[in-house]
Amino acid sequence: MRRCSRTLILITLALVISACGEMATLPVSAGTGPRPSLPAPQQTMIPTVNIAPARGWPAGTKPIAAAGTSVAAFASGLEHPRWLYVLPNGDVLVAETNAPPKPDDAQGIKGWLMGLVMTRAGARAPSANRVTLLRDSDDDGVADLRTVLLDELNSPFGMALVGNNLYVANSDAVLRFPYTDGATHIPTPGIKVVDLPAGTINHHWTKNLIASQDGSKLYVTVGSNSNVGERGMAAEAGRAAIWEVEIESGAHRIFASGLRNPNGLAWAEGGGALWTVVNERDELGSDLVPDYLTSVRDGGFYGWPYSYFGQHVDERVTPQQPELVARAISPDYALGPHTASLGLASSLGTSLPPAFNNGMFVGQHGSWNRRPHSGYRVIFVPFMNGKPGPEPPVDVLTGFLSEDGEAFGRPVGVALDKRGALLVADDVGNVIWRVSSR
Repeated sequence: MRRCSRTLILITLALVISACGEMATLPVSAGTGPRPSLPAPQQTMIPTVNIAPARGWPAGTKPIAAAGTSVAAFASGLEHPRWLYVLPNGDVLVAETNAPPKPDDAQGIKGWLMGLVMTRAGARAPSANRVTLLRDSDDDGVADLRTVLLDELNSPFGMALVGNNLYVANSDAVLRFPYTDGATHIPTPGIKVVDLPAGTINHHWTKNLIASQDGSKLYVTVGSNSNVGERGMAAEAGRAAIWEVEIESGAHRIFASGLRNPNGLAWAEGGGALWTVVNERDELGSDLVPDYLTSVRDGGFYGWPYSYFGQHVDERVTPQQPELVARAISPDYALGPHTASLGLASSLGTSLPPAFNNGMFVGQHGSWNRRPHSGYRVIFVPFMNGKPGPEPPVDVLTGFLSEDGEAFGRPVGVALDKRGALLVADDVGNVIWRVSSR
């Protein structure tokens, strides 16, 4: 009886908390673009919690594709597919993954609350810990071969092929595996290239990577270990950053810092700048802070945790570092507050209509700290002269939320397949969607 009573109390508390919190006063569009609106912070005693419960796609339904395109399932029945990588031969690699055990990241009332958020959002199942290979051998837009390329990994995420080696970013290390063109399974154990920050908190566990143009280096994303440094900056050593790793030796350095939770990585057309999408901080209100897309400068500092979107000081952080804030770089393009922008792919080589020829595709996983919801879509950011232009982003895939605010799906990783169609990993629908020209 005592356990039942405690459970009922917790459920009631959860419902009360979910109903609490402030509301956005601006549309998502106001927090989007090169010069977003940044209203005054709105802190509340109880954070705004607005969860889109994971439902999955009802039979016969799918997302809504942009005009001139169509969408169909490339593969379904996967287990929490998060990230995608397309091999030169056209095989598609999918990281079926979820968070590793991190017992010290769920303590106290706030930890319990975040556990509730993750459970309702469909993000608390054990990780499958594998990379699956999908092959469309007859080019009909549907995978007809599915095999486990790698298993017994540790919450894998980013992948990159360099020569005859496949690099995989686990939550705690980058591993190297031998790869032969056409292989459908790699039995050889991985060789560690470099350890990555992890531990029993490992708050932002997803680690992505991309190879340099000459194949000599890897650039690896490492998210922060907290929202705004509340665990102390010693817990953030090597975090909130993009690392540059020498492939041969494993030697590494911080390439750019002050990036709260960078995820997607892409090279600009023509092998220019490195670009990333970053999840910004929470609990400053539904209108703050915009997630963003930005080029990444070697040695650049982007504000976290002391400031956001350049030199807008976050007064919650103590002690402050005004000398760091003074050199904080403003991101190139805001993607709307709390959109959880994760996936990133250059449109170079796309076969979608001409409107998508020059820019970046972004997978927006969707909000929990905003009322009403934001994200839950795939967008395209048009570029002009090597940077995002003044036009608003274009919706590529929508319809991931029901009228009642339940999540049919949540888009994450995005990638172009060998024919230039856009692949989208949906980790609630457990589907890889394929967007193509009609």
